Amino acid sequence: MKPYYYLLIDLACISVPFIASFYKKHSFYKKWGSFFKATIPVALFFIIWDYWFTATGVWGFNKDYLSGFFIGELPIEEILFFIAIPYACVFTYFALLYLVKNNPLQKIEKYITFILTVVFILVAILFYNKLYTFTTAVLGTVFLSYLSYKKINLSYHYLTYLLIIPFFLASNGILTGSFLESPIVWYNNTENIGFRIGTIPIEDSFYGLILIFMNIELFRFFNKKKQLSN
Repeated sequence: MKPYYYLLIDLACISVPFIASFYKKHSFYKKWGSFFKATIPVALFFIIWDYWFTATGVWGFNKDYLSGFFIGELPIEEILFFIAIPYACVFTYFALLYLVKNNPLQKIEKYITFILTVVFILVAILFYNKLYTFTTAVLGTVFLSYLSYKKINLSYHYLTYLLIIPFFLASNGILTGSFLESPIVWYNNTENIGFRIGTIPIEDSFYGLILIFMNIELFRFFNKKKQLSN
């Protein structure tokens, strides 16, 4: 038995951003109110999605790597995932706004959004019979289309996503079986296209993008609301 591996991954993902949140010149801990107001509804949405897919066998969890505490079908580590990963990503976004004054993606963010939206549409059409692939592609299409309609500049969203890719590959790689005898999270390959980055289903990269962008957008909303009320 090898318990707590998933919990350790959650802690590893949040530990450095948590410590760095107390940097005096640009303190993220002062934004915790806006962060938690943002992350709770997003977490609830993804937990419902997660519960549905777990219950229907789209993916599941290897109990050998878990603490053994479950809420319904979901291990507590999976619930904490939707707090730890958004915290790390929203912190990164917050830090980049301070550290990067001239975003290199500023001039091309509209093209990136257009290309991604087209890719999501094509994937949804081509793989309508793959539940994980189709659901992720449809949600990605709707969400990016909404952000485009609202004329929201996504340059720092994309910069955040690019910066966290190495950490995504490391953490999600371990979760999906890299360096382990068996995966912590397993996937029913009949419900995805079967293309993997190492051990990571390609759909996870789009799932992660949607999770990150939703958290950033709600964080921006509540942070702006707080600033206007002060």
